[in-house]
Amino acid sequence: MGSLGDAGSAKIAAMARKIIIDCDPGIDDAVALCMALFDPRLEVLAITATAGVVGSDRANANVRALVDLLDPPRYPRIGTALPSENAPVADDNDLHGPDGLAGCHFAVTDRQHWHTSDKVIAEMLRLHPGQITILCCGPLTNLARVFGRDPATVSLVDKVVICGGTYLSPGNRTPAAEANMHYDPPAARDVFASATTKSLIPLDVTERVAFEIDLLESLPAKRTRVGSLLHRIVPYSFRAAHEYLGRESINLADPTALLAVLEPELFEWREVAGDVETQGILTRGATVFDRRSRQKWQFNMEVATDVDAAEVRERVIRGLRFAGQQT
Repeated sequence: MGSLGDAGSAKIAAMARKIIIDCDPGIDDAVALCMALFDPRLEVLAITATAGVVGSDRANANVRALVDLLDPPRYPRIGTALPSENAPVADDNDLHGPDGLAGCHFAVTDRQHWHTSDKVIAEMLRLHPGQITILCCGPLTNLARVFGRDPATVSLVDKVVICGGTYLSPGNRTPAAEANMHYDPPAARDVFASATTKSLIPLDVTERVAFEIDLLESLPAKRTRVGSLLHRIVPYSFRAAHEYLGRESINLADPTALLAVLEPELFEWREVAGDVETQGILTRGATVFDRRSRQKWQFNMEVATDVDAAEVRERVIRGLRFAGQQT
């Protein structure tokens, strides 16, 4: 992604894909926002917070702080998270720090009242019917609330891209479940069952895109806004991966899912019939697919089954460098 002339920039801006990013920041969420907010191929209409990696209050603070710090050329609408009635008791902050963003506790200067995430999503869908891709980087609480409270919005979505779940691999939150699905399984089940076009980017794929420690040398310069943020939070990921997972590399699931929005040809896809377990003591949040020889469930989404990992790594780095050039 190199520099663009004025005419080229205007043409790309006119063709930009409208997107809402629903997230629970999260270090990898923050990296994805750095890419998305400065990519001319995207018009980020809104960033909506959801509880997940951190609770709802902290998720709200993190979204506001990130937008403040990055100061993008076009400010998105911001939606605030509400607590989920289905949330598990235990948190899962080890890989992200106590505040979700490497323990930096970024200050929030904007204290004005914001609308709730589900309300912002519904409003945007009605303003731009059939044009919006919703990238879900956290639990699916907000989208389930939108569809549950206003079923007419289901037909207004262009596409939902979900970062989460597993296809054939084990989970990362429990042996059976990936963290986003485990946090709010009833919401995930409702979204899976909705009559929307859905693409699932599971752990099977995101864990194949590994970044080594030399990623730190490829980040934008610290003097840029994007670089300053990334140099504060990304090293924490490497330390946490070493301490808690015994790994020397990290995965950036949400930037990988963003690439699935922008460049789906880098992935291999399969039509599937999927559901989510909501009540199992050992299987809460497990994503289940009908792989019987005589399949009885109807296809309801596509799942990424493989990825050009080297190319995705390169394009994530390129996207971050481009973002750094803009700040």
